[in-house]
Amino acid sequence: QVQLVESGGGLVQAGGSLSLSCAASGRRASPYAMGWFRQVPGKEREFVATIINWSGSSKYYADSVKGRFTISRDNAKKTVYLQMSSLKPEDTAVYYCAAKDYSSFDPTSNSYDYWGQGTQVTVSS
Repeated sequence: QVQLVESGGGLVQAGGSLSLSCAASGRRASPYAMGWFRQVPGKEREFVATIINWSGSSKYYADSVKGRFTISRDNAKKTVYLQMSSLKPEDTAVYYCAAKDYSSFDPTSNSYDYWGQGTQVTVSS
């Protein structure tokens, strides 16, 4: 099992920046693919970004965040990061870290095996 713990959410003004972290722990705490999703009340969980290999060279982003968000990983720390800049009010959501034990790109939430508890990001206009 893998446990994921997010940190770094908060309140920021539009145009600002925020960084999220997700630390993995547990017996099998070295998942291949790690990613971020977000969800607002009444809507389905939405893919944000994922990094699917150990080297960090394979990254994918949702069109809505491309050019503004950057995903990265530190394998020694078993941590994935999401650096968010030029934030917009529509980025407001609960952000969830996700992971799976194999390397593949599949932006659907049910392709991921492990989930964090979520962290709130609020962007004020």
